[in-house]
Amino acid sequence: MKILSTKKLSTIQKDALVNADFDVIEADFIKTEHQDFDLKNIKDNLIFTSQNAVHSILQHPKCEELKTKPVFCVGLKTKILLSENGFNVDVYTGYASDLAEIITLIHGSDSFTFFSGNLRREILPQALKEGNVDFNEIKVYETTLTPQKIKDSVEAILFFSPSGVESYLKDNTIKKEACFCIGETTAEALEKITKNIIIAENPTIEDVIEECINEYK
Repeated sequence: MKILSTKKLSTIQKDALVNADFDVIEADFIKTEHQDFDLKNIKDNLIFTSQNAVHSILQHPKCEELKTKPVFCVGLKTKILLSENGFNVDVYTGYASDLAEIITLIHGSDSFTFFSGNLRREILPQALKEGNVDFNEIKVYETTLTPQKIKDSVEAILFFSPSGVESYLKDNTIKKEACFCIGETTAEALEKITKNIIIAENPTIEDVIEECINEYK
């Protein structure tokens, strides 16, 4: 059975699919790059919603100055990356909407700096604005779409971000393919295109792969 991953997988990730008798096609439909930024007007708490933002911060010469501040983040792998590099993660959730709820309901009187990318979703900043939370935003990386035509016919597609969905649809169409999504916001980007959507139990690449394997056992 032939499937498409809309990002290139690690060897371990790909092997899990190959060992389950899938023929795997891989292509990166988005590209992320570090961009220059100033670390100024940093608030009392830090917010990260992606590993890309963490990697960009780690490259900044003033990175060490941030490690005394409490961190709120989205994603277990983001939390692990932060912790491994000396940051103090106070709160982490699987989804930005859950983090927004925790901040607005419990930490609404605190201040935050949100490290983001150029194509970030509006869910978190919009909720913070509506909750009158004191925050600022620093864009630390840039995501660009890298659309490409997939000539092979596949039975399933693995999607890992709304931007990946947007990029794929520029040169391709979805017909009967099963679409496995890393999370709810990625699935929402497909809702007007197809009903054949399966969302991973947890928002990780490994869970998307596991969901795909379990579906076709």
